[in-house]
Amino acid sequence: MIRKLHDGIDAGLRRLVGLTIWRFNGWTAQNLLVLCLAVFPPYARAQISLPDTSIVRSVSGHFIVTGPPSPPVGLRLAARPEIATNADLVRLEPALLAVSAERVKESLERELNPEQRGLELPAPPPGKIFLALHPAQTTDESVTIVSRQSPGSWDYQVQLPDVLSRTRYLRAMTGVLLLELANRDARGRSAEIPPWLTDGLSQELLATAWQEIILSSPNKAAKGPPVSRTIKTARGLDALAGARRVLRDHAVLTFEQLNWPTDAQLTGADSGVYRASAQLFVNELLDLKNGPAHLRAMLETLPKFYNWQMAFQSAFRENFPRPLDVEKWWAVQFVSFVARDPGPAWTLAVSRDKLDEILSVSVEMRTASNALPARAEISLQAVIRNFDGARQAAILQPKLYALELAQLRMARPFAVLTDEYRRALAIYLGTGQRPSPVLRWVKHPFTSPSKAIMNDTLSKLDALDARRRAVESAIKPGGTSP
Repeated sequence: MIRKLHDGIDAGLRRLVGLTIWRFNGWTAQNLLVLCLAVFPPYARAQISLPDTSIVRSVSGHFIVTGPPSPPVGLRLAARPEIATNADLVRLEPALLAVSAERVKESLERELNPEQRGLELPAPPPGKIFLALHPAQTTDESVTIVSRQSPGSWDYQVQLPDVLSRTRYLRAMTGVLLLELANRDARGRSAEIPPWLTDGLSQELLATAWQEIILSSPNKAAKGPPVSRTIKTARGLDALAGARRVLRDHAVLTFEQLNWPTDAQLTGADSGVYRASAQLFVNELLDLKNGPAHLRAMLETLPKFYNWQMAFQSAFRENFPRPLDVEKWWAVQFVSFVARDPGPAWTLAVSRDKLDEILSVSVEMRTASNALPARAEISLQAVIRNFDGARQAAILQPKLYALELAQLRMARPFAVLTDEYRRALAIYLGTGQRPSPVLRWVKHPFTSPSKAIMNDTLSKLDALDARRRAVESAIKPGGTSP
C-alpha cells in the first residue's frame, strides 16, 4: 500500500505541470501535502496524516482551511504586540478564516447579483477552495493562487501568510472567488480576470463591509476568553469616500491604464491611485442599466475568449457598441465624479506637475517589427500629427475635460495656461468655447479639421509650451514663485 501511495504521489506531481499558477513563489512540504488531498484524495485521506496541523471546513463545505504547525510563541510574527495592535493588519486562524471566507463570498455575490439580496444563495459548486496558512515572516508577503482542473470541476489553493493587510487579504479572496465563478462551466482553460475587476470589487467590499467579513484573531485576554474591540460608525455610508480622498490629488487613470497596470500600481505603491480608479470604474459599471447582469455575463464568458477584453465587449455591447464608446463614457464619468468635489487649491509645484501629466500621452511603441512594445510619453502635437481622427478623439477629448477640471484647482499662473490649452483643444475638436464643457459630450463624430486649423492648433500648442517652460523655470525649489 505504501509503494502504491508513492506511485500515486509521483503521478500527482507530474500532473502539477498542468496547473495554472498566479505569482508562484515556490512550494513547502506543507503546501504539497495540502495539494495531495486534492490530487489523489483516496490515498491521501487514508494514508497521509498532518501532525500538529488543524484542518477546518467551512459551513458550506466550499472552503477547506489548513493551519500550519504552531511555532513557539516567541517566534510568531502574529504574537508581537505591535502586530496585535495594528488595526490595518489581519491575523488569520483556521476557524475564523473559514467563517470569513463564507462572508466574503456572500458579500461578493450580493454585489454581482443585487436583485437576489435576502434570498437563499445557490449551492456551492463541486470544486473546492483550499486556504493554506503559513507563518508570516514579514507583513508584506505575497499571496499565491493556484488553480487545477479535475474531472467536472476546478479546485484552487490559496497560500496565505497568517499576518497580512486587510487590503491584500480581501484582494486575494476576491480574486480566487471571481476565478471560481468564471470557471464553473470552463472546459480546457482557466479564465483571465481583469485586474481592475479584482481591485475594484475588493475595494468596494473593503469600503462597505470589512467589519463584518474580516475576522482577525482576538487582541488580548481580559480576565477570561480573548476579546477584540471594533469601533464602527455609519452615517449615510459613502462607499467611494476613500477613492474620493485619493483622487482629489491624483489624476484618475484612463481605461487603457486600468487595463495594463504596473507592479507598483498593483501593490499600492502609487498612493492607491490604481485601486481608487478601479473602484470608481467598477462602481460606475454596476450603476449602468443591467450593469450587474452584464458583469456576471462577462465572468461566465471569460473562459471562451483568449483575452478578457473580448468578453467585456460581448457582455456590455448594449452599453458600449464599439470599443471606443467605453473610453468616451469613462472620460465623462470620472470628470463628473471629481467635479462634484474639486478639493483645495494646488501649490505651484503640484500645479506644474499636474499640468505636465495632463499634457503628456502614454503610448506603446516598437523599435522593430519583432520587438516587444515599450511605453513612451508623447505630446499632444504628436497625437495631432500622427494619429487618425478616431484615435485623436479618444485621446484629446478626455484631455479637454481633464484641463477643464484641473483649472479649478490650479495656482494662478498655471490656471491661465490651463484655460488657454483647453480653449485650443476645444476649437480643434469643434466644441467651440462654450462654458462648462466638462459634463457634456460631442454628439457628432469627430472628423479631422482642415490643414489650416491643424497647423494653427499646433502653433498655439507650441507657443503655450514655451510659456509654460518659462513659468516653470521661475518656480523656486521650494515650490514658490520668485
